[in-house]
Amino acid sequence: MMIFLNALFGFIAGIFGGLGMGGGTLLIPLLTIFLNLDQKLAQGINLISFLLMAVFSLFIHYKNGYIKTKGIFYIIFSGIIFSFLGAYTVGFLPSKILRKSFGIFLCLLAIFEFYKLFKHNREKKQK
Repeated sequence: MMIFLNALFGFIAGIFGGLGMGGGTLLIPLLTIFLNLDQKLAQGINLISFLLMAVFSLFIHYKNGYIKTKGIFYIIFSGIIFSFLGAYTVGFLPSKILRKSFGIFLCLLAIFEFYKLFKHNREKKQK
C-alpha cells in the first residue's frame, strides 16, 4: 500500500510540476498529512523530485519555445543564493514552525490565485 501511495503522490506532483504550478505545492502536504512524514523530510524529498521534474519540464518547454533567456542570469543567481540561505535557516527551525509557515503560504497562494481568476473573468465579461 505504501508503494502505491508513493507512486500516486509522485504522479500527482509530476503532473502539477509539468504544468508549471510546482509539484511541491501538493507533494509536501500529501507526504506530511497522509504518510505522516516530518516536514523537513517531506521538503527534502520534494527538492530531490523537483530536480528531476524540472529537467524534463525545462527541456519540453524549451523545445516548444516557451523559455526566454533574457535576464535569466539574475533569476538564477538570486535563486541560488537565497536557496542556500533558506536551506541554512530551515536547519535551525522546528518542523512545527515550518509546517505552519507552509500552510500559511499555501493559503495566501490560494487567495492570490482566486483573485487572479476573478479579475480575469471580470475583465473577460467587460469585453
